[in-house]
Amino acid sequence: MTLDVAVQTIELDVQGMTCASCATRIEKKLNRLEGVNATVNYATEKATVHAGKGTSAQTLIETIEKTGYHATLPSDSQRDPDQELRQLRRRLMICAVLSLPVIMISMVPAWQFPWWQWVSFALACVVVTWGAWPFHRATLLNLQHGNATMDTLISIGTLAAFGWSAYALLFGAAGEIGFTHPFEFRLVRHAPTANLYLEAAVGITTFILLGRYLEARAKRRSGAAVRALLDLAPSEVTLLTADGETVVDISQLHVGDRFVVRPGERVATDGVIVSGHSALDTSTVTGESVPVEVGPGDAVVGATVNTNGRLVVEAARVGADTQLAQVVRMVEAAQSGKAAVQRLADRVSAVFVPIVIALAVATLGFWLGQGSGMSFAFTSAVAVLIIACPCALGLATPTALLVGTGRGAQLGILISVRRCWSRPGTSTPSSWTRPGLSPRPGWLWFPSPPAQEPPQRR
Repeated sequence: MTLDVAVQTIELDVQGMTCASCATRIEKKLNRLEGVNATVNYATEKATVHAGKGTSAQTLIETIEKTGYHATLPSDSQRDPDQELRQLRRRLMICAVLSLPVIMISMVPAWQFPWWQWVSFALACVVVTWGAWPFHRATLLNLQHGNATMDTLISIGTLAAFGWSAYALLFGAAGEIGFTHPFEFRLVRHAPTANLYLEAAVGITTFILLGRYLEARAKRRSGAAVRALLDLAPSEVTLLTADGETVVDISQLHVGDRFVVRPGERVATDGVIVSGHSALDTSTVTGESVPVEVGPGDAVVGATVNTNGRLVVEAARVGADTQLAQVVRMVEAAQSGKAAVQRLADRVSAVFVPIVIALAVATLGFWLGQGSGMSFAFTSAVAVLIIACPCALGLATPTALLVGTGRGAQLGILISVRRCWSRPGTSTPSSWTRPGLSPRPGWLWFPSPPAQEPPQRR
């Protein structure tokens, strides 16, 4: 009896992730399935799963949804990155406009007019509720599954600061007319209800929104680098049939079909020239700066430009089998994979949030035990939560690697294995100047790091 050990690769678009710990949690859930080896990348919002033929995509999607997130096949995804970026920018702009007066008035006593605290409270109410709603929503969804993420820190920190301020305004001295909030660079212990933390609540919300916006914009631009590669291929082709020439969509071109390439047009797909002589500008694909003379029997690569002469080409590879499509898949694979530094960041993020919450509770208990008063103890505990909110390691690391591979694609540098980011000193770059020697000749290609140090050049 023989076992079916065939392995299939399934890619899924994952929605709802807000930090690296979310990706780690989904990855662990998927890897618990029998015969599944999954990698979830927070920056690209993709899950790459290697599984046996008996594992269906629907099973993987259901597992992700049970974890508290959403997933779809790439072909079924209806997401509009530009729309999401616009919505995030609009939320950021409104929160920034409302937060700036609160921060300035709270930190400059001379600007604190009568009832200023109530005006600040009204502005902060919009920022902490509507502006920070994505964080609160993610926190609630994760708590339903017994999980804690970076959003948990943001939500607890901002709500604690806002809730204490509301209590001080409604039941304490902070709500009295003529109340002033001094700004000092030293710790001074005031009455518990004579302290407001509205500027902290709105400031951290706006700051995190700004970070999320910059991160989303960086991912959008990096994805545009891959889309630009795909845009090199024409969307239509002049098909040569028994009835003459017909312009059809590129998706209707099949292997063995013959198509016409006129001067100035791009070659529709990889193939072999049947008739005609011309010079092809291959700089966009191979890096060759001088047009290459071609004739009958010569192989041509899709997306190259016909400079002169009419060519009739027989399609040899179409769709995902073309050389250009292979290059795009390599760039996407490099972006979806994980370097060692990113795996370290994911492991830290998985335990980071529970540790921070425990430290905040311990800080609160310590200062209360020291008799420092509720106000001082609360301030110290909230400070622990707020300082830990951004978690630059978990957010910046995957985004930096994503942008690096995308920018490299624009400059003609193809990173095939993300381990090269962690060990650049052991990677040996190689270059090609003639077609047929690499997935994209003329690119600077960084293969997998060698097992031993390369010989020293004399």
